[in-house]
Amino acid sequence: MAPGFQDLQLTRVSGGDVGDFEDARLLDSYEDNSEAALEEGMERVQVRVTGMTCAACSTSIEGALRSLNGVLRASVALLQNKADVIFDPNLVKDDDIKNAIEDAGFEAEILIEPNSFKTKNNGTLVGQFTIGGMTCAACVNSVEGILRSLPGVKRAVVALATSLCEVEYDPTIINKDDIITAIEDAGFEASFVQSSQQDKIILGVAGVYSEMDVHFLEGIISELKGVRQFRFDQTSKELEILFDPEVVKPRSLVDGIQGGSGGSFRLHVTSPYTRMTSKDVAETSNMLRLFTSSLYLSIPVFLIRVVCPQIPLVYSLLRWQCGPFFMGDWLKWALVSIVQFVIGKRFYVAAGRALRNGSTNMDVLVALGTSASYFYSVFALLYGAITGSRSLPTYFETSSMLITFVLLGKYLESLAKGKTSDAIKKLVELAPATALLLVKDKDGRCIKEREIDALLIQPGDTLKVLPGSKVPADGVVIWGSSYINESMVTGESVPILKEVNSLVIGGTINQHGALHIAATRVGSDAVLSQIISLVETAQMSKAPIQKFADFIASIFVPAVVALSLVTFFGWYTAGALGAYPEDWLREKGNYFVFSLMFSISVVVIACPCALGLATPTAVMVATGVGANNGVLIKGGDALERAQKVKYVILDKTGTLTQGKASVTDVKVFNGMDRGAFLKLVASAEASSEHPMARAIMDYARHFHFFDETPVEGSKDQNDPNSGWLSEASEFNALPGRGVQCFINGKQVLVGNRKLLIENGIEIPSHVENCVIELEDSAKTGILVACDRELIGVIGVADPLKREAAVVVEGLVKMGVKPVMVTGDNWRTARAVAREVGILEVMAEVMPAGKAEAVKSFQKDGSTVAMVGDGINDSPALAAADVGMAIGAGTDIAIEAADYVLMRNNLEDVITAIDLSRKTFSRIRWNYVFAMTYNIVAIPIAAGVFFPWLRLMLPPWVAGACMASSSVSVVCSSLLLRRYRKPRLTTILEITVE
Repeated sequence: MAPGFQDLQLTRVSGGDVGDFEDARLLDSYEDNSEAALEEGMERVQVRVTGMTCAACSTSIEGALRSLNGVLRASVALLQNKADVIFDPNLVKDDDIKNAIEDAGFEAEILIEPNSFKTKNNGTLVGQFTIGGMTCAACVNSVEGILRSLPGVKRAVVALATSLCEVEYDPTIINKDDIITAIEDAGFEASFVQSSQQDKIILGVAGVYSEMDVHFLEGIISELKGVRQFRFDQTSKELEILFDPEVVKPRSLVDGIQGGSGGSFRLHVTSPYTRMTSKDVAETSNMLRLFTSSLYLSIPVFLIRVVCPQIPLVYSLLRWQCGPFFMGDWLKWALVSIVQFVIGKRFYVAAGRALRNGSTNMDVLVALGTSASYFYSVFALLYGAITGSRSLPTYFETSSMLITFVLLGKYLESLAKGKTSDAIKKLVELAPATALLLVKDKDGRCIKEREIDALLIQPGDTLKVLPGSKVPADGVVIWGSSYINESMVTGESVPILKEVNSLVIGGTINQHGALHIAATRVGSDAVLSQIISLVETAQMSKAPIQKFADFIASIFVPAVVALSLVTFFGWYTAGALGAYPEDWLREKGNYFVFSLMFSISVVVIACPCALGLATPTAVMVATGVGANNGVLIKGGDALERAQKVKYVILDKTGTLTQGKASVTDVKVFNGMDRGAFLKLVASAEASSEHPMARAIMDYARHFHFFDETPVEGSKDQNDPNSGWLSEASEFNALPGRGVQCFINGKQVLVGNRKLLIENGIEIPSHVENCVIELEDSAKTGILVACDRELIGVIGVADPLKREAAVVVEGLVKMGVKPVMVTGDNWRTARAVAREVGILEVMAEVMPAGKAEAVKSFQKDGSTVAMVGDGINDSPALAAADVGMAIGAGTDIAIEAADYVLMRNNLEDVITAIDLSRKTFSRIRWNYVFAMTYNIVAIPIAAGVFFPWLRLMLPPWVAGACMASSSVSVVCSSLLLRRYRKPRLTTILEITVE
């Protein structure tokens, strides 16, 4: 049951004021400006890091970056192989960051995002070039040095792996041709790719089958105006065109080529995400190739050791003396050497990097374990050849099988990591491939429709959306009505009715009627692109709990190596002293080999990778699951804070209520005609952007003309000279009070009690009783005065959301205390709180006071979440431990919030908290598993239980256990993909008959 009204607690916040009318929704006017999140003067760069294998590597890189003077923050994401760095460009440059990572023993590449090219505020341009002929880091340094010495070049970054170069330059001092010439003079090949002016396009061409077709295509392009340069690759069927954007646009180029060919050629724009995903696919394929190669070479070694001795004929061939060794020994040595030094080269290289940097990682353990087994076996062979004694057994199969199992684990881990990024892949797949463009004549009449590539859509285009097809771009409906399924973007399962002037989101599905839309935002400005960017950023972040794993990983490998040495010398000393029976040595030959096997098993069974993967894999899956459910999470730190939330502060207007105010009561006290009264009030409110002002405008217009409520933004609604309204002069909006202006020379006041009292207008008792009656009914009473006389009252109500009361009760059941904050008066606030069942209310709070309200609950160390949707909520969202912006279906770039709830539905608040709790429960289980594995496995490998249970793990079995441990942690995190939103009936313990 909802709490009783007598238990209601009202709280006043310092700095509060009466009568705040609740400002307009944040998402209606909030501009996307991701750079605003950075401190003033700071820059941000992302770097692809190659060679990381565990948390110790990422910790090492973070330490190297943070030691640079000028680096403000540095975060390394192990799973994405990326480093995210915020730095002062006056103290440190991109190349300094790159060099620091390379000095730490890893490969680094400054990432150039496909949609990141922008014109800098200081008038410089950013250009991208391809460079041929680079073979090593020395080439990179040479090119970078040449470019930075050029006058007008502000910044130059060269990526060896991609043969790409990004240059920021002043076009008034140097142009791109000068940059190309400078690179070529240094002995390298160079070509221009694209710049912030977007004057190059790469197209896939279908229909070219012969040299004659190629010449035909080149002839068509040569005749097009604005084309500066082009190149067609017959192998990839890709056409690169350099053009003048002031003369021709990309779509005109495509139209010109297809039209000139008479339809023989079909062109499409290459996807910007193809190249980004190709590297991850290549890494997985490479790991599979290494694993299969190692497996094919290890199987014969294993058969020679285990199976062949049981087959007399084969065994006799293997025992054939060939020089100093048996034929079987030659075969094993040759096969394992390939596995050890060719296939396993990557472990030596990575281990060498780590050791040069003074750190250790998983590769050090693998290299130590396999090398010990391999070189001992070589020693045993040589010892037998020299002495003629075959007393020392060889363990070549241990080395090869160990590498095989480690590579298997890496491959499976790579596959599992790929599953964690499925959310981004699904979002990318939502983007439509084509669109129907409506071509209009000069009079604006549609004369035909044609299909175009969706990447060629331009703002202002009129597009036709057929039933069952995807909406091709963000835009506004200009004709037709239909229901749109937005579940794939917002998580809203119920189709939304879209009519004229309704906003639509690219990638959503039109279900029924045909629509005509005007494209408004395309490319990186589109909602879908912003969601992808936000999810990627979230998956790059680190949760504070991961610091524990990073610390353990930093000391893990040295501790394991030390324990391995202790194990070896402990067993060796015991053997030398004759402390264990001879039957223990029956298979091992002597106590040196016996001790060595225990020592190697300790080295290879220990797994810091599982600890390093426990948090990031869970965070990646959770952010993806959240995005699929319309809850966008901005990072692991937000997840960690949300699962500890004790108070949820809910803004009233637009959060608990629908945010759609409507006039319910109109009372005139001075005998004025009702129509004249409404015309007067509407004339005063015509220039206001407040939701209540819009409600009064709609009501007055409907009263006068008996037609439908006008669409927001129409001329009749906002233009005071639209015919039926009187002209208002000296208009002034007073936050927290109302508006004042002059109409026909008379002062008009529309607002609350405070506005009238400040202007010396007395409120009679019968008017006060009328306002109190409205407020007790959860309505807002708006007073109207003209020429210093109170002439009427208007009652405005904002209905509660249907789920508000149930969600509030659900939060209480989850152990979270809901609090309502509003700028409205006490009576209205009390009435609303009574309806939804909230016990604690903060009323008459000015916008700036909402942040103070949040801080008042944080004083005892409690974790506080703030849920709001208005511009006036931004300070409170930023002040809260967890800020949740609700109703963000049309704009997701809200820097003040930690969570963006795409739907305008309070149930997502419960989903956000529940998902956070389940994610951290999974993270804790991951840590328990990783720690338990090492705590149990290492003693077994060290032979602690051998004297009683005769339990001994061969090194290759220990390697298989190590490989499976990290895979198990990733698979554990993948269980979060089965997450389903909590049912309110379950939370409230309601039984449905």
